Amino acid sequence: MADLQARTGEDKRATEVPVLRWEEPPEGPVLVLLDQTRLPSEEVELVCTDAPALVEAIRTLAVRGAPVLGIAGAYGVALAAARGFDVDEAAQALAGARPTAVNLSVGVRRARDAYHAAVARGEDAGQAAAAALAAARQLHREDAEASARMAEHGLALLDELLPGGGHRILTHCNTGALVSGGDGTAFAVALAAHHQGRLRRLWVDETRPLLQGARLTAYEAARSGMAYTLLTDNAAGSLFAAGEVDAVLIGADRIAADGSVANKVGSYPLAVLARYHHVPFIVVAPVTTVDLDTVDGASIEVEQRPGYEVTEVLAPQVQVSGAGGGIPVAPLGTQAYNPAFDVTPPELVTAIVTEEGAVSPVTAEGLAELCGKAGRARG
Repeated sequence: MADLQARTGEDKRATEVPVLRWEEPPEGPVLVLLDQTRLPSEEVELVCTDAPALVEAIRTLAVRGAPVLGIAGAYGVALAAARGFDVDEAAQALAGARPTAVNLSVGVRRARDAYHAAVARGEDAGQAAAAALAAARQLHREDAEASARMAEHGLALLDELLPGGGHRILTHCNTGALVSGGDGTAFAVALAAHHQGRLRRLWVDETRPLLQGARLTAYEAARSGMAYTLLTDNAAGSLFAAGEVDAVLIGADRIAADGSVANKVGSYPLAVLARYHHVPFIVVAPVTTVDLDTVDGASIEVEQRPGYEVTEVLAPQVQVSGAGGGIPVAPLGTQAYNPAFDVTPPELVTAIVTEEGAVSPVTAEGLAELCGKAGRARG
């Protein structure tokens, strides 16, 4: 089977360019993003000078992935405050840029609340902007720490469920350093297994229609020296049937109070396959992804994206005339169904792993207790 074998020696970072960073050049503060739509062919940065530019970057998936969207949203509020724009207007636009990813609204709210708290204390505009920036930086640090703890808890769970190591893990979409202040969520667990010599194979779903698995997860796995193999999404069933998958590890964009998990479309079919083949299906996400105000999966708003993402193939370096800038692969006028996410019910989820530990079996009571524990730790 043609694939990339694990490398020995010191691993490289998943990317040499930071996913996002705050800079303060003479002309004013900016948020600099690694444009994920240009990967893996080139590492290009976008410079956002205001909240509308960041909203566009979020909507076009130049920056994406639940945890890092929360960080970006917080920095976006700080950017609006520092440049003298209406903070509440910026916060509303940022929070609505991608409706399913709850981390985005959480990050926006934290920075906005810090700004208003400073104003209520009688601080001037500059001090209030500094308070918003401090909140964004704190969230950034917390996410990096959460990533490390999720990797630790997730690897311990894998070793408990699958003693002896040699894990063959199937993952979907992208959950590495590109979506996090640290090494990621689900990918961080696989990376920890790799570092300890316990990862036999990382199976990478291509993740249609935007190929985040092929373009981003394979990119991160290659740079990290992991043994990985890319497969088309519809090949996963035969992989399960052949007994080649020991566990499924995915991230999440929103987890409802009952344990229903919204993640990149294609996750739910993997959960069904995993249940039929008696393979653990594990969700790895920070506590900020758990939304106790969303009671169940039916209450999760699923983002519907443009049809051209299905009817065209993105080719950033090729000049074509498709509506979305891609190469047409369907007849002109073809309608497409393109939900960005699907929802997996809790009964199909073996465990939810967070920085505070794992919940298994997945129940509303277990999630609430975990979120309470996280709240007490921050308090």
